[in-house]
Amino acid sequence: MPSRPVSYPPPITIPALGPPTDPSRSARFIFINGLGDDASGLETNTPAWYTPTSLTSSHPELDDDEDNEGIKTSTIYVVSLIDGLISQGIPLNRIIIGGFSQGCAMSLIVGLTSKYAGKLGGIVSLSDYLPLADKISALREEAELTPHVDNKVPMFLARGTRDMMIPKRYCRIAYETLFGLGVKREVARIKEYEGMGHVMSGAVLRDLCAWLEEVVGVDKGS
Repeated sequence: MPSRPVSYPPPITIPALGPPTDPSRSARFIFINGLGDDASGLETNTPAWYTPTSLTSSHPELDDDEDNEGIKTSTIYVVSLIDGLISQGIPLNRIIIGGFSQGCAMSLIVGLTSKYAGKLGGIVSLSDYLPLADKISALREEAELTPHVDNKVPMFLARGTRDMMIPKRYCRIAYETLFGLGVKREVARIKEYEGMGHVMSGAVLRDLCAWLEEVVGVDKGS
C-alpha cells in the first residue's frame, strides 16, 4: 500500500487586494488540491491526502477498502487550518472550504464530520465524490454530532459529463448520501458541465466565483 502523507507543506496564502471595511466582513476560502497536485501545482511526486481507492470498477464490491486512517489524519490537518483562521478573527460562518477531486472529498468529510460541521460559510466540491459514504452517520456520532444533518450550509457541487476519473455513479452516491443525511436540496447548487473531463474549466471557475459572491457577499473594501 502506498504510504500516506505524514507532513504537509505550508498552505499558499493569497491576500486580499485590500483590508475589509469591517473586520467582521472578512472571509476566507480554503481550497484543497487533488491527488498528484499541491498548492503550487508544480510538484511531481504525487502527494495525496489519503491512499486513493479504485473508482473505475463497474462492480462496487471489487473496489479497494477506503483509507480510514489517512482520511482521519488529513481531516485533523484541515481542521487545524480552520482553527488558525478563527484565531485571526475570521468569522466561522465566513470561512468556505472546498476542493477538487480528493480535495473535494476532504472538504465534504470536514464539512460533515468535524467539529465545524454545520457552522462553515459554505462547502465547494468539484469533480465530487464522498469517501466513507456509509460511515458518515457513525463519524458524526463520534464527533458528538447528530446522525442527521440539520443545517443550511450552502454547497456548490460540480462535475463534468466526461469525467473518466470519477464515474458518475460515485457522484450519484455522494448526492444520495448528502440528501439522505438531511442536507437541504435548496442549499445545494449542483452544476454539470457538458463535455468536461476531470479538470477545472473556466466555466466552473466563473460559476464558482459567482456563487462565492452570493454566499459571502461583496465588500467593496476587500
